[in-house]
Amino acid sequence: MSLKVIELNDNALRVGDESGILIESPGFALVAENKKLVLGEAAKQQARIHPTNSYNRYWHELSIDPLNQSPGIRHFADIAYAHLLHLAEAGEIDGDVIFAVPGNFTRAQLAILLGLVNQSPFRTAGLVDSALAAVSSTNLEFDSYVYAELQLHQVVLTKITVDNDILKREAVIQVPGVGSQNFMDLMMQLATDLFIQQCRFNPQHDAESEQQLYNVLPSWLRQDDGDQNSLLIELTAKTAVHTAKMPRKSLISNLSGHYKSIGQQVAELAAVGNSKLLLSPEFAELPGFHSYLCESIKIELLRVDAISKSVFQNRASIIRGDKQVELVTKLVKIADTAKANDKRALKVAAKEEEAATHVLIGSKAIPLAKMDLPGQLGRIEKHDETFYLDSGKQEFLLNQLKVAGKHAIGLGDLVQCSEGSEVIRLIQVSNV
Repeated sequence: MSLKVIELNDNALRVGDESGILIESPGFALVAENKKLVLGEAAKQQARIHPTNSYNRYWHELSIDPLNQSPGIRHFADIAYAHLLHLAEAGEIDGDVIFAVPGNFTRAQLAILLGLVNQSPFRTAGLVDSALAAVSSTNLEFDSYVYAELQLHQVVLTKITVDNDILKREAVIQVPGVGSQNFMDLMMQLATDLFIQQCRFNPQHDAESEQQLYNVLPSWLRQDDGDQNSLLIELTAKTAVHTAKMPRKSLISNLSGHYKSIGQQVAELAAVGNSKLLLSPEFAELPGFHSYLCESIKIELLRVDAISKSVFQNRASIIRGDKQVELVTKLVKIADTAKANDKRALKVAAKEEEAATHVLIGSKAIPLAKMDLPGQLGRIEKHDETFYLDSGKQEFLLNQLKVAGKHAIGLGDLVQCSEGSEVIRLIQVSNV
C-alpha cells in the first residue's frame, strides 16, 4: 500500500507515485444507455455525441445541490465519488493519498471531498495547495511566483511569496470563461467556419462529425509544417474526406482575446516585486500563448509530473499523522539532498553529480557549450552554471511538451523539432 498523489485539476486528474505519473483522467462523465456511468477519457470522447447525458462541471462546481435530470445521480458529489473510485481502480490506490488541490476550492468543497474519501478504499493523508507544490518544484530564484492552472472552465492564478525558503499562498484569482473548454469551443467554431467556407461542409451539423472534430483538434494544434505558416485539419464524413486550412497567425489572433484576459490578471498579481509565472502543462496546447506573455514576465512551463514529485519531496511537512487533515498553504522548501542547509554545497553537488555534460544527437555525443542545434531549434547557452535552450519564437518539444523561447535544460531532458522527429537527449559522460 504505497503513498499516492492525486492532483485535482479537472482538465486532467493525475495519479502519481514516487516513480512518476501513473494515470491521467479528464473530468468528464457520461450516463450511458444502460445507465452505467462512463468516466474520464472514454466519456470525453463521446461528450459531443450525447451532450444531454454528459457532465464536465462536477469538480468545478462540486456540491450536494440536487440534480433532477439524471436518474441515479443525486448531485455532483455523486459523480465526483464515482470518479474517485475510477481513479482508485485504474491507479491501484488502496492506501494513503495526498491531494494537491487548486486554490479555487472552497472550505465547503474541501469538506465534501474529505467526506467522499472517507467512503472510498483509500485514506486522505494530506491536502496541499497545488500552487504551493508547483512553486516548491522550482529553484526559488524569485521573490514571488504566479502559478497559472488551466482548468476546464477557468484559469486559476495563485500568487506564492518566498521568504528565506518559506513559501506562502498570498492570493488567488479565478479567471472565468478562459478554460480549456472555452478555448475548444472557440476553436470548434473557427474550424467549422473554415470547413463551411472552404469545403461547404458543416461538421457541427451532425453529432458524429462534431465529436470527430472535437477529438482531432488537439493533434491539429500540435502540427508543425516546418515554417509554421498554416495548420491543416481533415475530417471524414461518410465516404467524403474534407480538408480545411487555417493560417497559424489567424488562429493565434482569434485566441488573443482569451490570452489578454489571462495576461491582465497575471500582470495584476505580479505587479509588485520580482515575479515569475509558472504555467501548468495544459498551456502547452495553446499556440502562441507563451510568446504572448513572455515579453512582460519570466515564464516557465512545468513538467507533467512537477507537482506530484514536489508533493512527495515535501510529504513530511504535508502529512499531519493522526492530527486532523488541513489544507497546507504555507510550506518550508525541502531541498533534494542532505546538504540542503548549505546552498553553495547543494549547487556543487548538483553540478558534479547531476549535471548534463553532453548533447546526444543520433549516436554522437557533443560536449555542452555554446552551440546551435540542428533543425532551427535554437541555441544552447550557459548562464550562472545553468544551460538554457533559446529558440526565440520557434516552437519545439521539450520532454514532449510544446514550448518556445528560453528554457533551462538539464540531465535527461529530451528535445525535438516536432513529434516524430529525431530526439536530442542531454546526457552525462563520465571521465572514467
